[in-house]
Amino acid sequence: MAKPPSRAGDSDNATVTAGFSNADWTADGLPDGARVIPANVGTIDGAQCKAFLYAVGTPDTVVCLMHPREFSATHYLIPHILRAGCAAWAQAPRQIGNDIRLEHETALLDVAAGLAYLKAQGFRRIVLLGNSGGASLYTFYNEQALLDPARRIARTPAGRVTRLADAVMPVVDGLVYVAPHPGQGLLLQACIDPSVTDEGDAMSVDAALDPFDPANGFVEPTGSSHYAADFVTRYRAGQQARVARLDRLAHDLVAERRAARRRLDAGGGSLADRRAAFHTAVIEVWRTDADLRCFDLSLDPSERKYGSVWGRDPYASNYGCIGFGRICTADSWLSTWSGLSSNAAMPRTLTAVEQPALMVEYSGDNTIFPADVAGMYAALRTADKSLHRVRGDHHGRALARGEAPGRDACGRLIEAWLRDKFPA
Repeated sequence: MAKPPSRAGDSDNATVTAGFSNADWTADGLPDGARVIPANVGTIDGAQCKAFLYAVGTPDTVVCLMHPREFSATHYLIPHILRAGCAAWAQAPRQIGNDIRLEHETALLDVAAGLAYLKAQGFRRIVLLGNSGGASLYTFYNEQALLDPARRIARTPAGRVTRLADAVMPVVDGLVYVAPHPGQGLLLQACIDPSVTDEGDAMSVDAALDPFDPANGFVEPTGSSHYAADFVTRYRAGQQARVARLDRLAHDLVAERRAARRRLDAGGGSLADRRAAFHTAVIEVWRTDADLRCFDLSLDPSERKYGSVWGRDPYASNYGCIGFGRICTADSWLSTWSGLSSNAAMPRTLTAVEQPALMVEYSGDNTIFPADVAGMYAALRTADKSLHRVRGDHHGRALARGEAPGRDACGRLIEAWLRDKFPA
């Protein structure tokens, strides 16, 4: 049995819970008797990660929530996890909200540290709950944890040593997916604007691939655009070509840095080499919110509304400062945001899943589309799997005024699945 979290009267617990309110949770709030303790876990490479452990009583199963760049301390599914008789572990990555240096191989060390901590607390069973970008992170972890240490990925796509062979990586007992995307690289490849002709010029446009040119089928909100099949084919090829171009840029930047370091190591480097050996260039990736499916609702149809997760005005989101992977190093581009180079692509890592798995899709998701979900579900290796579709947007919010949020139905599905697969 797991060690119980601190009692409600303990000073540490009182300090942590004072910052929470019922508004952070579902309407039902946390179950009676819920307790929380803060944790600070250290990784094998010297980083520190914050986390909260929630529990009622002394459960022996813990369900983990983590995203590679966000802290889900008050995730809407935590109350449902507790009501299923499990503990909930909400962990932060080492760098919250930071795409600049995010490498997924390094993030696996964060996951490993958290799971090793939970095993040390006495939890017998561990379930990973991957929501959105957390899905590809956890599935990548699962793939590597199931391998003998010597067979784990030794170097990142940029060539840095991962230390995964040295990490204690507990094997988990089940996986839950909520609005999962196929990996941050594949996600970005589907929404990057291929009409950019010059990576140094955010305003450069190839009119033949411009997704917002009426001549190509674009219609302003709120009407649906209508892109011809041949345009969609050329557009997708253009997106892959742009990702390949950015990969070459990233590899060139890495090569320049390493060449300078080699010259220094050989004893013949100059002052300029010393500077170049430690300089880490930041890549600005312009216009990353242009998935045709967000504007042409007939492409892979669903209950989604016009626009992307960033908003309904594609000019504001695509030409503005928001969007996925907008600023990153060469190393993080190759590891996280490249659909061609990242190791965290779900079509590959899902084939390693041998544990029970539950996947929940939101019907009005404008980030993850039905074909994406169908492909990921088919790639799951395990025979013990189930797929459910729930009405809601990417964050489980209601699609129409007066409806109950889809996240509530999602939570009930997860409760039932946990009770069935991991009874107390």
